[in-house]
Amino acid sequence: MKQHSRNPFFENVPDRRNESESNKWRRIPEGYLPMSIADMDCLCPTEVHDALRKRIDHNIFGYGRARPELYDLICEHYENKYQWNIQTDWIRFSAGVIMGFNQVLDGIAAKTDRILLQTPNYPPILETPRDRGLPMVDAPLVRTAEGRFEIDFDRFEAAITPDTKFFLFSNPQNPTGRVFTKGELEKIAEICLRHGLYILSDEIHQDMIYSGHTHIPIASLDKEIAMRTATFTAASKTYNIAGLKCSYAIIPGPELREAFDRGGAGLIDSINVLGLTATDAAYRYCDQWLKDVMTYLEENRDYLAEEVEKIGGMSMVKPEGTYLAWIDCGGLKLEGSPYQFFFDNAHLVLNEGSTFGKEYGNYVRLNFGCPFETLQFAVEQIKNAVGRL
Repeated sequence: MKQHSRNPFFENVPDRRNESESNKWRRIPEGYLPMSIADMDCLCPTEVHDALRKRIDHNIFGYGRARPELYDLICEHYENKYQWNIQTDWIRFSAGVIMGFNQVLDGIAAKTDRILLQTPNYPPILETPRDRGLPMVDAPLVRTAEGRFEIDFDRFEAAITPDTKFFLFSNPQNPTGRVFTKGELEKIAEICLRHGLYILSDEIHQDMIYSGHTHIPIASLDKEIAMRTATFTAASKTYNIAGLKCSYAIIPGPELREAFDRGGAGLIDSINVLGLTATDAAYRYCDQWLKDVMTYLEENRDYLAEEVEKIGGMSMVKPEGTYLAWIDCGGLKLEGSPYQFFFDNAHLVLNEGSTFGKEYGNYVRLNFGCPFETLQFAVEQIKNAVGRL
């Protein structure tokens, strides 16, 4: 492998276990390495840090509302990066993407409305219909001979019944890392429009795309699909500011916008003021920081894929977006889950595959958004554990 690039934001990470409230680090036993929760071990951009310091020095932290400039910044971001001309009155802020999903469903869904989704999928998306007592139908992604996950469109359409009203979408897809092509998105849109489905699209990893791939917001395809789509995203994953709890939705259609507002009534009355400050600074100043981080992550990804392929019984396809690897451990023929195996034998905390769909118990999800030395250590732990089998 070529020499790995250097990045001070990954190489100067402070102690997160003892010197912060980190859910990722503090929830696990001492001596174990967490590589599960989608939270990078990476400093946020200097410009974000400086903006937060300035805001803290103001020393009043009353209820917050996004400034008009932030709405304009988001519009510019979408026009420049995705050639999608959005309007400021389409934007709604919330405390998280999944909260936004729930706001729309609480505001518009009937108890008999069926929810379509695809597995494997981010566990909180799977839990969204369950938590609301809504019936759910799965149209699983299909793994090709090369290991890539794709959409079986016949199966996708066959899963839709007259009661199916919503499709919960993930793009870039979590956990597989797929970045769906324009052709795939157009086919999804055509089927959903023909059957009268609303699309709730989680696009929180939209800015974390690797070379050779392009993210396209599904709502940007045309006006008709935009009117039936709510796009949920944030600067939080990209700039590692998730704990500041600031996300936003882009909802062109008035019916879905009103549903979002109804669903949040009495729950969301203002947004974390530091989250608003950080989001503004990230979009305003941090393009170069993101380019450098994506270079570092792509090298991490390539190293991990190369090393996994050397381990008999394990395989992964390089994700096209995100900093998450979906690793098939089925060839190890373990008696229990690979999650438990690596916890017990490598002292690594990964994500258990079965939480992304009951058929995926042979998988683990690994977060490679960390210093390269940490990733190297994790790979050696995996190799040693497998070698002792």
